[in-house]
Amino acid sequence: MRDLLVAAQTEESDCAREQTKAEQDVDQVRQRAVRDQQRLDSGAVTSPKDLENLQREIASLAKRQGDLEDVVLEVMERRESAQERVAELTERVGAVQGKLDDATARRDAAVEELDAEAASVTKEREVVAGSVPDDLLKLYEKLREQQGGVGAAKLYQRSCQGCRQELAITELGEIRAAAPDTVVRCENCRRILVRTADSGL
Repeated sequence: MRDLLVAAQTEESDCAREQTKAEQDVDQVRQRAVRDQQRLDSGAVTSPKDLENLQREIASLAKRQGDLEDVVLEVMERRESAQERVAELTERVGAVQGKLDDATARRDAAVEELDAEAASVTKEREVVAGSVPDDLLKLYEKLREQQGGVGAAKLYQRSCQGCRQELAITELGEIRAAAPDTVVRCENCRRILVRTADSGL
């Protein structure tokens, strides 16, 4: 839309120059016709042949002036059309720019909010990570790297929430028999399983 606006502004500017030039041409012809008419009216030209030539030139200048005035009118119409287009596109570009500014402001606010949330979560993670045994933390980090950022998943209603697979009965039996502090893993995706009251064991 900005390209269209620039094109319309260029066209309007070109028309303005063309109009100025055409108006100057009309003015020159008009001034010459006035001078010739003054010579005719003053009686300074007495020769019949010179009078005839002067009258012919005045008539020719009048026709030329009419033609040039038609050119001026045509250019003025084109310029007016270009001005209307410039006004319309300026308004449209302004409206789109307003939407863009609004979207940019909302994006920036969301990024700021996410950055603040990330900083808060990072601090919480550091606190939690400090209470996790080193070997378990290493295992978790390794799995997280292998599994697209998720190293542990909730066991919910007998399903691993990491791979969304329901665990086999034998696997569930082994998990049920394991001590609460034993690290258990999903047979399908190998993530660490987090047991809760909703695990369905």
